[in-house]
Amino acid sequence: MVEIRFIISSTCRSYAPRAYLDDSEVFAEREEKLGSIYVEAADKVTLKKIRDITFVNARDVLGIIYNSKSGNTALRWRQVRKNSGKVAGEASLNSLTNLAESGVLTLDWVDNYLKKKAAESKAAKSTEQHDHKNS
Repeated sequence: MVEIRFIISSTCRSYAPRAYLDDSEVFAEREEKLGSIYVEAADKVTLKKIRDITFVNARDVLGIIYNSKSGNTALRWRQVRKNSGKVAGEASLNSLTNLAESGVLTLDWVDNYLKKKAAESKAAKSTEQHDHKNS
């Protein structure tokens, strides 16, 4: 499940125990005041708390909610089939990079998305300038 790799890349890769990084059933959770991370699962057991992260062993994951500390990223993953799902929400450039590095998104998708956003921004500025001239 690549989504967990994204969460760990974004939050605790530098201090998570190696065994947790290699275990597909171990997930990171964090309290809401620190930028919430919540795993919804049919079966979930708390393993250990390290710094602001609580590591849990979860089976039959139904969803994951991730909100960054900065507030610039708010993502929700919902299970579609066994270990595959759909990610929706708003992501910062840093989170897009982490999503690509963890395999949730392809680098081509990120590149095309950034080009699309740049074109939209350019079009919006052009429209603003045109409207300003006509006022």
